[in-house]
Amino acid sequence: MKMAAPGLRHGMRRLLEVSAALGRVCRAYSTSQAFAEVLRLPRRQLTKLVYPLQDLEQHLAPDARSDLCLRVFDPSLEDLARAESFFTASPRNRIEYLSSAVRLDHAPDLPRPEVCFIGRSNVGKSSLIKALFSLAPEVEVRVSQKPGHTKKMNFFKVGKYFTLVDMPGYGYRAPEDFVDMVETYLKERRNLKRTFLLVDSVVGITKTDNIAIEMCEEFALPYVMVLTKTDKSSKGHLLKQVLQIQKFVNMQTQGCFPQLFPVSLPQPQTTTEVRTFYLFKSAQQPQ
Repeated sequence: MKMAAPGLRHGMRRLLEVSAALGRVCRAYSTSQAFAEVLRLPRRQLTKLVYPLQDLEQHLAPDARSDLCLRVFDPSLEDLARAESFFTASPRNRIEYLSSAVRLDHAPDLPRPEVCFIGRSNVGKSSLIKALFSLAPEVEVRVSQKPGHTKKMNFFKVGKYFTLVDMPGYGYRAPEDFVDMVETYLKERRNLKRTFLLVDSVVGITKTDNIAIEMCEEFALPYVMVLTKTDKSSKGHLLKQVLQIQKFVNMQTQGCFPQLFPVSLPQPQTTTEVRTFYLFKSAQQPQ
């Protein structure tokens, strides 16, 4: 019994620490039921859902861990709760579809910062955006099983914070005027603050992805690489892809945020929300 006492005391201290953290989060922000349930998960499960890169770290050899940027952006639970509040619709925080455009001069003229999502057809872009707006049920984001469903730039207001832009997919079944539409937007949109470039983690960076990356680099845009479909690969294949893409970011990019953001779709709504909410916090981080 004496031998078990130190471990028991440590466990009790940890329980009190977690309880205190949950209390701070709940007092500071009105969290959704889904997020509150995630906060109550055991620490290991919570880490897997909230910090997927850190969960992958345990499967890496010690000499490979230094190659992976894990905590350049390291939000607290309070940060995550605040991010969730950005996406929770209320009378004081209106979240709504604004308009669509096929040319930049048709786009709404808005003073708020903008973030845009871009990726090849069928990478899971619309599914990710739909998950982000799950706390704003009146916002309709159409998701199709057929690649190339999005043909226009779609603008969504996210409260007083920023505008989110869903860009058409490139590659298979891309709109005929894709290059003129997207290149002009990326080059000339003055209030564009961050671009989220989605890459399929199963296949890695493709030739069409490289074209999008070259555009971001040429126009000196700050962008983030989001790895989708991480639930579609074995752990070994996913780790290999993550390390290869991280090496590419480290060696061949200048404007890309150094940390990768893995997401998996479809998954239970709680997982999707928590994994993706904190992407937008990085839009406020300096390069």
